[in-house]
Amino acid sequence: MSPVIDIEAERQEILRQYRRLLRTAKPYLHGDDAKLIKKAFNTSLEAHKDMRRKSGEPYILHPLAVAQIAVEEIGLGTTSIVSALLHDVVEDTAWEISDVEREFGPKVARIIDGLTKISGVFDYGTSEQAENFRKMLLTLSEDVRVILIKLADRLHNMRTLDSMPRHKQLKIASETLYLYAPLAHRLGLYVIKSELEDLYLKYTDTEVYTDIKDRIKQSQSARNRFIKEFVHPIDEELKAQGFQFEIKGRPKSVYSILKKIKKQNIPFEEVYDLFAIRVILDVPPEQEKAACWQVYSIVTDFYQPNPDRLRDWVSTPKANGYESLHTTVMSRSGQWVEVQVRSRRMDDIAEKGYAAHWKYKTADPTHAESSLETWVNKVRESLETNNSSALEFMDEFRQNLFMKEVYVFTPKGKLVILPDKATALDFAFDIHTQIGMRCLGAKVNQKLEPLSYQLHNGDQVEILTSHKQRPTGEWLTYVTTSKARSKIKEFLRDDKRAKAEDGKFILEKRLELIGVAFTQENFNRVLNYFNAPTAQDFYYRLAVGQLDGREIRESLFTEVIPTPRPPALQPKSFDTEVQKIRGVRPDMLVVGERTAKFNHSLARCCNPIPGDDVFGFETDQGLIIHRTSCPRAVDLMSNYGNRIVRAKWTEQSELAFLAGIRLKGSDRVGIVNDITRIISTSLKVNMRSITVDSNDGFFEGQIMVFVNDTDHLTKLIQRLNKVNGVLQVERFDS
Repeated sequence: MSPVIDIEAERQEILRQYRRLLRTAKPYLHGDDAKLIKKAFNTSLEAHKDMRRKSGEPYILHPLAVAQIAVEEIGLGTTSIVSALLHDVVEDTAWEISDVEREFGPKVARIIDGLTKISGVFDYGTSEQAENFRKMLLTLSEDVRVILIKLADRLHNMRTLDSMPRHKQLKIASETLYLYAPLAHRLGLYVIKSELEDLYLKYTDTEVYTDIKDRIKQSQSARNRFIKEFVHPIDEELKAQGFQFEIKGRPKSVYSILKKIKKQNIPFEEVYDLFAIRVILDVPPEQEKAACWQVYSIVTDFYQPNPDRLRDWVSTPKANGYESLHTTVMSRSGQWVEVQVRSRRMDDIAEKGYAAHWKYKTADPTHAESSLETWVNKVRESLETNNSSALEFMDEFRQNLFMKEVYVFTPKGKLVILPDKATALDFAFDIHTQIGMRCLGAKVNQKLEPLSYQLHNGDQVEILTSHKQRPTGEWLTYVTTSKARSKIKEFLRDDKRAKAEDGKFILEKRLELIGVAFTQENFNRVLNYFNAPTAQDFYYRLAVGQLDGREIRESLFTEVIPTPRPPALQPKSFDTEVQKIRGVRPDMLVVGERTAKFNHSLARCCNPIPGDDVFGFETDQGLIIHRTSCPRAVDLMSNYGNRIVRAKWTEQSELAFLAGIRLKGSDRVGIVNDITRIISTSLKVNMRSITVDSNDGFFEGQIMVFVNDTDHLTKLIQRLNKVNGVLQVERFDS
């Protein structure tokens, strides 16, 4: 029997929430704002009137809660409140975007459109999730409020996740950690970011979450006592010096404590900074910096600071606008304590992020563009130029969210903030696309460095360019920023298209020369002969000289269809059945079997040997064979799928391949002699080099040997393991 619904009690609850919203929003309202909010509330109430949430409560309570978070926790104004109240009407009711625009204007309509999921059929291989994320993020280039309301929506969904089935809980929680928590972090909403991470943990690893939460609770009273004692002398001195201030102890989030436990591999009891002490000063903007340093000086008069833990984000704010002075000091009980010193404005920005920036910017029009606005503008630029697939786009966008920053300078001393691990080439593209495209190298601190040079804090960078320079596929391995990546990809695509046009011209001229008409049938014969997968691929390879146009002769177009010649990326004609039995497919290169003509070489980064799982990678110098476990494999496969050739070893023992063996053990007289005897005498393996370091009765050696295949190497490792005193033998990539 379904539970009896008390309609009157529900009506009272809806009104209570609505009045609370108006009370919270009152300081932000002007003119007819209250009327507009009332109209949006009534519209939403009517549109959702027959709908209920999974928990059974009236649906209208969700838009109301989202609007409440937007105004109370993010600090947004009327347009956002109206948009939050209406954010689900287009998706879930009969309302259309045009209705919203007619009733509430184009601004609200645009925000709601950004919040409405895309419906319809998606191409195979794309992700509906990624497409919807992309749609929402693209509106960032028009209005950041879309993302802020989406974060409020997600926060309320996470707070009410209890009523969802388990599989939905996991999906929504994972999505939250994947995109929304990093977004909140990047937009400076630290409080929301921490809560989203904690809620993720609550639903995905409830046991660990509850355990840490209980432990924090148990230590609560002792912690309060400690904070009181710690703060007392600082409090007295600040009052004596006439400061207007507030001091509070802020506990760390469950998720950040767990991260610390895992990262440092320590028990809960040893996590010293379970909380931070925050000193918030009420001072005019022009005195903020001096006042923060003055308070820092007072704190360090009483407590010894840790010199490695001073963070000055007052002089150089973080890229998301965060400003604060952090220091870690030693308390009298032998415990490290983090102290954060900031002004009221800085605290507002740290709590409310982007929305607080706007508040202060409109209050002070002379306020310089913040680093957060610079970041949003950069995102806009990369969103507008990005034409990769939705999944690729999401991946790149996420990489840019959680990145630490590196601070570098131009030759004239202008500060440029780039993601951590950015290179000289990223810097060049950041300054201007054309400088990036023509970049030869860089002078870093007056010293010549290559394009791939990784920047460090404080580097002064001058870019060297040349009109003859052009991007290559390899450049993609040098860059980390999405702007540089998308510009290089765009150039390579256009370049391939242009070269394909040249290839088409070469083919037309060749056919004209031998007196053959350029028909589809004749073209198919050419493709069949060269075994080219697509027309563009054939044209491109013809233009760059990988295929020889002189092989196109009259005989190719006689009645009998010629047998395709063995292409550069296929085995010669074997008996098909034998190929099947041996697991060899036609599009697979068989390494070692009469492959001299294919011009292949073994990668130095992973030294593959017969028996290893391998793949081929096409380069201008021919095919390079890598192990599938090579550190570069993921990068090559994900970025250059079109240049990957499946490869497989065949029976072949006359060739010798270089492999590295690392040994560790206890040192004794004659151990090196025993090792080399096994290698050269009993298994007849040639050594190329051997190095042995001995220290405090312990030795470590590296031997480069020539073996026939993995079986040969395994036998050798097994024999070496039996040598008295040898404790560990392993293969390594030289």
